[in-house]
Parts: sequence; C-alpha cells; structure tokens
Amino acid sequence: MSKRDYYEILGVDKDASKDEIKKAYRKLARKYHPDVSEEENAADKFKEAKEAYEVLSDEQKRTQYDQFGHAGAQGQGGFGGAQDFGDFGGFGDIFDMFFGGGRRRDPNAPQQGADLQYTMTLDFEEAIFGKEADINIPKEEECDTCDGSGAKPGTKAKTCSHCQGSGQLNTEQNTPFGRVVNRRVCHHCNGTGKIIPEKCNTCGGTGKVKKHKSIHISIPKGIDEGHQIRVAGKGEPGVNGGPPGDLFVVIQVRSHEFFEREGDHINCELPITFAQAALGDEVEVPTVHGKVMLTIPVGTQTGKVFRLKGKGAPNVRGHGYGDQHVQIRVVTPNSLSERQKELLREFNEIGGNESTDEQGSLFQRFKNAFKS
Repeated sequence: MSKRDYYEILGVDKDASKDEIKKAYRKLARKYHPDVSEEENAADKFKEAKEAYEVLSDEQKRTQYDQFGHAGAQGQGGFGGAQDFGDFGGFGDIFDMFFGGGRRRDPNAPQQGADLQYTMTLDFEEAIFGKEADINIPKEEECDTCDGSGAKPGTKAKTCSHCQGSGQLNTEQNTPFGRVVNRRVCHHCNGTGKIIPEKCNTCGGTGKVKKHKSIHISIPKGIDEGHQIRVAGKGEPGVNGGPPGDLFVVIQVRSHEFFEREGDHINCELPITFAQAALGDEVEVPTVHGKVMLTIPVGTQTGKVFRLKGKGAPNVRGHGYGDQHVQIRVVTPNSLSERQKELLREFNEIGGNESTDEQGSLFQRFKNAFKS
C-alpha cells in the first residue's frame, strides 16, 4: 500500500509555513495520541502524523520530499550528484532504510512525556468571571519503592547481554549492492538496554505508578465552552530524562436558565405585559454584573431587541467586554377577571383592534392582502 501524501496527512497546503505545519501536527497529536485517544487505529494515525511532521518541519527534508516524493525524504542528499550521508553510518545503512523498515530512533534517548487531558465543567458565572481551582488528575509518577529503577529493593537492573545495552539488535546481509545492516528493537529488553532479574512488586518493573495529583488551575475570566487551558510540564513524566508533557484542561460550561452566551455577548429574553408594551414602562433587567434599569418605549413590539453596552462577558484575551442583548416578549394573559375582560372588550370596541407597528396598520395590511 502506497504512503499518503505528507501534506494531506497534516491537512495543510504545500506552501504552508512552519508555524502552520507545527500547529496542524500538534492538533493531530493531541487527537490521536495513544495514551488519550479512544479512536480506532489512533496509534497508526499518530505515527503517520509524526512521520509527516518530521519531514515537513525540516527545511532540507521538505525540499527533498517536494522534489522526489517519499523516496527523496529518506535521504539527506537526494538521488543526484554528490551525497552526504551524514550520520547514517555508511552505504549499508542507506539500504537499511529500504530493506530494514527505516532507521530507528535510539530507544535510550530522552523522550518527552505524554500530554494529558482533563475536562472541567464550570457554572455560567464562573466562566464569566474566572476562578482559582485545584483539580485531581491520575498521572504516572516515579515509584517510591524502587526510586524509578523498576528493580526490587536490594537488587539492580543489568545491562542486556543480547544488545549490550544499545536497545537494538543488528543483523548483516550481503547483497549485490554491498553489506546491508538491519536494525531491530531488542526483544529481550524491549529496547531499554536493561534486564531486570527481580522486578519491583509495587510497579511491576516499570519504575512508575499511577497517582492522583492535585494541580492548581487559574481559570481566566471570559473563558467559553470548548476552550483549552495549557498547563506546561504537568503531563506525564519524560522517559530517560526527557521533559514532561503538558496538561490540557478542556472547558465545558453549564447552561443558564436566563442567559445565553454568544461569543462575548450575552442574550436574554425579557417578558413584559401588554400594558407595559402599549404604555411604556421602566423595568429592572438582570445582568451578570448586577441589575440595571431599562426604559420600554410606548408601543414596544414582541421581538424588539435592546442593547446594554458593556454588560456582556469579558473577552478572554483582555479586549474589553461584550454587550447584553435583551429581546422583548409580550406575554398574553391566559387568566382574566371579569373586570379585565370588560375593559379589554371596551378597548376593542373603541378601536383597540387596529394594532399598528412602525409601518402602519398591521390588520389593515392583512385585509388588503386578501381583497378580491
């Protein structure tokens, strides 16, 4: 099966900048990382994205790939003219990329720890004004029993006698092109270069245990549904002395019974009586910042929207405040006393049925539309 195009894998154009490539890769890495993703074939998709990023993020490899495709991306010097094989270790290692499944990274090299993801649910007002919070997340920590060695106390790990501590096994093969060296991860030590004769009973030889760790989080004011907070260095610990990963806190916000958020703006619906709409009034309107007075003009119609400037949510990046939009809903009473009914009939008789809006008599326009 042929490989997919690297640009297609990352979802970027061929003229994409380094920042765009990096951003696309980080998005895919968070989505498909085997430690957090539950999607089918997540490990394969993560590996595919990582391979694409390693080529396209390197200017020289990217140039080779653009000229020669996947074959060009394998070598530093291309296929024409003089070639610099750098640290490939000779002509045999070049063939190793074709016959041996590609060069492998040193399994004992420092590796960054995996990122973690935590979903945090906030009340509507908490998202508006922000808060300080402590969260408990399960994460790997160094085993206290064996101090991270994986070996039973009083014993030590030994250098793997099969790979001599390199974590790799080499096999040589003579071909018409010369000597070919195939490298494979040592299956005796799983690439660690060490054998643990007696494993720690607490961690089972891994050197790590799962613990619940309390982490303090600062929630900025104005944060909204779906936003993420990155807490650097609070992910899983690194491997072989590598740096830890990051923690990504994904925000969810509970709905509010009166307010509805739209970006930095807050929408609400205000019920008023027929009398208030017809005669006008001054009413009290709740906002997240407190109650304010709103003047209802004479003849206000259902659906009319009033703007309360600066009474919305704060911008999460500090660019001021949104507005609150108040939509009027005229409520028709469904339970009237006899006196109220009598007054409404009188109102109707003296012309109350000739309801008007800004464009004239609504009923008259309705009648005109159906004239024969």
